[in-house]
Amino acid sequence: QVQLVESGGGLVQAGGSLRLSCADSGRIFSIYGMGWFRQAPGKEREFVAAIEWSQTNTYSSDSVKDRFTITGDKAKSTVYLQMNSLKPEDTAVYYCAATYGGVWSPSRMQYWGKGTLVTVSS
Repeated sequence: QVQLVESGGGLVQAGGSLRLSCADSGRIFSIYGMGWFRQAPGKEREFVAAIEWSQTNTYSSDSVKDRFTITGDKAKSTVYLQMNSLKPEDTAVYYCAATYGGVWSPSRMQYWGKGTLVTVSS
C-alpha cells in the first residue's frame, strides 16, 4: 500500500529555514515523480515544487523559486524540500504527492500524504 509520509514542518521566524521530507513507504513502482503542494487557510491547494525521476528534472513555482529547493533520492523513494528565506505568506499545510503522469496539478496527483504544517511568524 502506498503511503507518503511527510515530516519536518514546524514554527519558524521570517527569514528562517526548514527542511521537509517525504518518504514513500510503499515504494511506488514506475512513479513518474513526486512533488510538494501547499494549502493556506481559505485558499486552494497550489503547486510548490516537483522532481521527475526519469531525468531528475525539477520544477518550482515562481513564488518560491530562488528560495526553495527540491531534491530527491529515487533509491529511497524520498523527496526533500529545503525552504530558505521563509516569509509569513509561506504559512500553509505542505503536502507531498506522487504521480504517474507529468502534469503538476493537484487534480492530476494519484497519491497524497497527510500534510505537515509550516508556520512562519513575522
